[in-house]
Amino acid sequence: MLASLSVVAAAVPATAVQAEEGRTYYVAPSGRDTANGLTARTPFRHIQRCADVMGPGDTCLIMSGTYQETVVPARSGTPGRPITYRAAEGAQVTMNGADRVRGWSKVTGRDVAAIARTDPYAAASPFSEAVKAGRIHSTRVDLGSDVTTVQVFTDKKMNVEAQWPDPGLDLLAPTLQYAAAGSAEATIADPALTRPAGYWDGARALTGYWYVSATAKVKSSAVGSVTLDAAPPCVHKVVPKETRYALAGKIGELAHPGTWFYDPAAKRLYLYSEDDPGRHTIEAKSRTLAFDLTGASHTSVVGIGLFASSIATGDSSTGITLNRITGKYLSHYTDITRGATDCGSTVTRGVADTGIVLNGTHNRIVNSDLSFSAGNGIALRGQNNTATDNVIHDVDYMGTYAAGIAVQGNSQTVMNNTISRVGRSGINLQWNTVEGLAPGPDRIAYNDISGYARLSLDVAAIYTCCSAWMMGSSLDHNVLHDPAPATTSTTFGISGIYADNGQSDLVIANNVGWGNREGTVMLNGLGTGSHDNGVYNNTGGMTLFYVKEPGQSTGTKIYNNVGPIRGLDGATDGGLVLSANLPAEVDPLFVDAARHDYRLSEASPARNRGIALPGINDGSTDPAPSLGAYQYGAPKWTAGARR
Repeated sequence: MLASLSVVAAAVPATAVQAEEGRTYYVAPSGRDTANGLTARTPFRHIQRCADVMGPGDTCLIMSGTYQETVVPARSGTPGRPITYRAAEGAQVTMNGADRVRGWSKVTGRDVAAIARTDPYAAASPFSEAVKAGRIHSTRVDLGSDVTTVQVFTDKKMNVEAQWPDPGLDLLAPTLQYAAAGSAEATIADPALTRPAGYWDGARALTGYWYVSATAKVKSSAVGSVTLDAAPPCVHKVVPKETRYALAGKIGELAHPGTWFYDPAAKRLYLYSEDDPGRHTIEAKSRTLAFDLTGASHTSVVGIGLFASSIATGDSSTGITLNRITGKYLSHYTDITRGATDCGSTVTRGVADTGIVLNGTHNRIVNSDLSFSAGNGIALRGQNNTATDNVIHDVDYMGTYAAGIAVQGNSQTVMNNTISRVGRSGINLQWNTVEGLAPGPDRIAYNDISGYARLSLDVAAIYTCCSAWMMGSSLDHNVLHDPAPATTSTTFGISGIYADNGQSDLVIANNVGWGNREGTVMLNGLGTGSHDNGVYNNTGGMTLFYVKEPGQSTGTKIYNNVGPIRGLDGATDGGLVLSANLPAEVDPLFVDAARHDYRLSEASPARNRGIALPGINDGSTDPAPSLGAYQYGAPKWTAGARR
């Protein structure tokens, strides 16, 4: 990797950490770590210097500038006396996880000839043509041995590894190629594969089908086909016209603006650039974390920008607050199989350890803007943690079970977030217990989620799986709309909320959805069954998957909903109870359905029709509750970040 910044800590007077409460230290790019840091005129140079000396109640006030370091606090605050890292009033502070790459020179025909001694396919390739056009530059730099973790930026915008097809620079709307007729098991057949036999041998392949995105190596290649070293895990097959794929790891594909190729053996980075890279700021990721809070508690980070880096708390962390964080390019990787032979680490790659990771208990992230991550925007782990009023977009560009917010553990609160443009789910809810702590329900409410299902199907804006007893976790008052599938498949479901494969004891209430193939709610009770769910007052329809066996849906109640309900036969045979749902053929007479205003008009037949459910459908000015997500006469509730 690029050499990480070494912070030289000067000797600290013993009294520095024993000083009176509430001391403020200052940091500025013009400062010196040998200064006392106690005034704006004598600031430290590095935030880590603050972290070395601060005690409970102290504040590190950070002046405008870019800081290239990973801050590891020496100690924690206490309840009521947190340690605070804060951007100064009006300051623009960026913690940069990337380092500048310099020393560029133009690649020549002689260089191509040298490369062709070990890679003969480079000599007559799109790369060699780009060299002739003067577009390829290179420099020697150590970015480590794992190409799948290399991330390169030009003027703060991420470049893309050279691959076929060229995906373009929009990570959530890439150009996609699909396996053609003749594909099966581990072989991708496609007449568009016109490179010579052997060209793709040893390349990396990314495939995506159904709910599985995976990576593999190309074992052999011919004109019109490549054969992988193993069939894609979980699904164990390549499916014609449904499996999307891309191939990387060959310098011959370096022929498009904004792309790069890295040779780890030669420690050489190649870049396609229309002009001299020296005129631009070229950077490569070097550090994973801006703040390593895995050993900290009662600490606040306020008003800080993150670039190519993130923040993580630990199992024992408590009382951490992250407020007004602006993070871009939080996490990056392109290997999502990780040596697994089946689903395990493929589907869940990045769920637990990418994006802003909040572990421990009673920690929170609020009022933040997070974008661009191979994995999550936020990983909410542990117990009793909170994500509120955040804007999250362009995450999970590898298309796994990572999400805008990946919720693990239990007793978590996710409210009033706006999430858009994600590879799979806006919120991925996976139930886990925390050792030593009594579990409790999650609350997922008042979130506005759109642009999901861009790279993976059988999915929802809010997705939860599998066969967990959710202790009454509530998914309520969410607006779930306009999924944007980038695949050609029409086989697999897309819904607003998907309780998949036996999820039970959920309350799904007062949600609104539109544009979802399977409606606002989808319940899958196949296999283990899906029991004791309350599906109340939702607008937008639903789909049910149950076998016709007694007990498969025992205790599940579907009351007061508006929109068509599909799949009733198996569900009712299994014990599900329906009541007071508006028949699909009856027009609910919304205020303005064309503009997605699904409140009820005065003439709506959904008025005065509901079963009273205290705490669920209170507020109607009619004698009886309304059907659907908006009670007649009540103030209209809104979802999304409140800023």
